[in-house]
Amino acid sequence: MLLRLASFRNDHTFSFIVTTDSTIAAIATPPGVGAVSLIRLSGPQAKGIAAEIFNGRPSDNWCARSQHFGKIQDHDGEVIDEVLLTYFPGPASFTGEDTVEIACHGGVVVTRKVMEALLNAGAVPAEAGEFSQRAFFNGRLDLTQAEAIMDLISAQTNLAAKAAQEQLSGRLGTNLEAIRQDIIGLLAHLEAYIDFPDEDIDPDSSELLLARLRGIMNEVKQLLATADQGKILREGLRTVICGAPNAGKSSLLNLLLGFDRAIVTDQAGTTRDTIEETLNLNGIPIRLIDTAGIRDGATAIEQEGIERSREQVERAELILWVIDSHAASASIEFPEGSRVVKLLNKSDLSRHPDWDGVEGLEFCCFSPSAEEQVRDYLYGTLVNDGMISTSNLTSINTRHQHCLKRAADCFEIAERNLLAGESPEFVAMDLREGLSAVGDVIGKTDVEEILGEIFSSFCIGK
Repeated sequence: MLLRLASFRNDHTFSFIVTTDSTIAAIATPPGVGAVSLIRLSGPQAKGIAAEIFNGRPSDNWCARSQHFGKIQDHDGEVIDEVLLTYFPGPASFTGEDTVEIACHGGVVVTRKVMEALLNAGAVPAEAGEFSQRAFFNGRLDLTQAEAIMDLISAQTNLAAKAAQEQLSGRLGTNLEAIRQDIIGLLAHLEAYIDFPDEDIDPDSSELLLARLRGIMNEVKQLLATADQGKILREGLRTVICGAPNAGKSSLLNLLLGFDRAIVTDQAGTTRDTIEETLNLNGIPIRLIDTAGIRDGATAIEQEGIERSREQVERAELILWVIDSHAASASIEFPEGSRVVKLLNKSDLSRHPDWDGVEGLEFCCFSPSAEEQVRDYLYGTLVNDGMISTSNLTSINTRHQHCLKRAADCFEIAERNLLAGESPEFVAMDLREGLSAVGDVIGKTDVEEILGEIFSSFCIGK
């Protein structure tokens, strides 16, 4: 595949020149020993290359999307393995090109030799992500769907996998395409009025233009609001367990994980360094970080652990403040704006007066119901605070967020220009830049659509 990216023009649009004259091959299953390995082949010569090494039904009689049994032979005619071959003629394939999948036995040597036979027959090794890249260039996927493939593969929880699947199905792309069409319609009407003043095209009133523009801005802002949820589902919520020594921090970590990950003793200062593990909280990936107890008058070694604890607290997205409710108050300073969940441990003992009136979950780490109590409380906190929405899993990633922030900025400038009574040309320029930014998310920056909308909607020159 030859890919050339043209230079950016003033309106931030760009064009791709793509020629796909090579046929790529790759092992699609992970390294190691298994029952079956899968080798994929895609490109204009996929059928011919596969037929050259496949001894079975002739390629002229291959049925689309049906498996054919046969043997793979090397260039000397030696049998490598018995396989099942499936042919997917383009454009009705993942990449939009002719594609062949070969399922062989899962040995390392066998898989490598089948791959070598394909390369000797004329295929070239695929680059990382090249199958999905070809699917994008051939119109089988938009950029959000291509990105969702890796999200689905790397998902650590059911909720993360469900969110990735929704994006892969095109839900986010559909929402963004609807926004694009709204912008194109608004821009087409405005530019028709500017470019064809003699055609008796009535301009929308400023009030109507503002209403349409604000509707678009609201849709963009709703998508931007999902960025935090998307980051959590993809990377996990960075959650720091902190508190005074012997408050039960390590016991809480072990409780939530279901096994003894951290050492627990009655001696203060047992934890000297941070410990990190991942927790599946009802589908929400949580990156739990246990830290050393924070107190004054610690030894030099313990003080180093305390400094690391404070560094983790500074970087935390959620803080679980474990409190020994039986002991006197031990205040901890948290960064401004921190999300802090108070967990009052040792509820089996009498509460110290210092904690009277403090709201939080009262529990005992060694109670049989403690794990369920804490998990339910944390899950409810995340949902009620709006950090996670289980009803709407549409979520954008960092790249989407950057593009949509650019779009939102452009629309805000357009709004100010409309309110100030500026020339329509300035408003149109802002809308064009916003359209380009939204198009960058899904990989669509076709400026010709605007001209097509003008002529089809307004019948210029009839």
